[in-house]
Amino acid sequence: MADAPLRVVLVDDETPARRRLRELLDDCSALLPIAVVGEAANGREALDLMQLAPPDLVLTDIHMPDMDGLELARHLLKLPRPPVVVFTTAFQEHALEAFDVHAVDYLVKPVRVQRLLSALQKVPRLRPLSAERISLLPANARRYLSVTERSRVVLVPIDEVIYLKAELKYITIRTHDREFLLEESLTRLEHEFGHRFVRVHRNCLVARDAIRGFERRVNDDGDAHWEVLLTRLDETLPVSRRQQGIVRDLSRESVG
Repeated sequence: MADAPLRVVLVDDETPARRRLRELLDDCSALLPIAVVGEAANGREALDLMQLAPPDLVLTDIHMPDMDGLELARHLLKLPRPPVVVFTTAFQEHALEAFDVHAVDYLVKPVRVQRLLSALQKVPRLRPLSAERISLLPANARRYLSVTERSRVVLVPIDEVIYLKAELKYITIRTHDREFLLEESLTRLEHEFGHRFVRVHRNCLVARDAIRGFERRVNDDGDAHWEVLLTRLDETLPVSRRQQGIVRDLSRESVG
């Protein structure tokens, strides 16, 4: 029985770049059975494409609109059978030092057929990139958080997140419409998105632009504390004693 072809998805926002990769893959097919099973112009399109039938390999550009290749690689890890990812890039050699250090495979544009063939031949021996290795590469903050629901990967736009609250082993993502459950570290999320969120409690980050104000309340024991008032939600969130300085700081910002 002939070997099953290597199933490949091409991701690049430039149509000529995808066309060139197809031509190079055709050249490689004489030595290695290959099937291009899909193309996409950005990471979000690619993720939708691969939900039901993940390929063996994703060849993805790094810089793309809406969702770049590094963010795509992180979301692909949520699939039941994550594919191997090889990046294609026009980065100069010095900008790829981090990729070399962490043994992340990449192809420099214009891609050469021998280099592509070498990468393809390694695929059966490779494992999908880990989130830890991807996080060590130079990247922008994600535009989406991804959660798994009913064996599908659901993308939650960061711009729609009102707060992130740690509860047991999960993070609750709250948007205006609903809640999602995420398995990530709140500390890492704070580090990645600190420009957008502020910590109001050891277990809670709130989007700065979702804060309508603060209200001082007294509980049944007579202890006073501050609570965050949210835009578009009736729910309030407690501010811990350790974080009460944010009430003053954010109030000053709003006045300024």
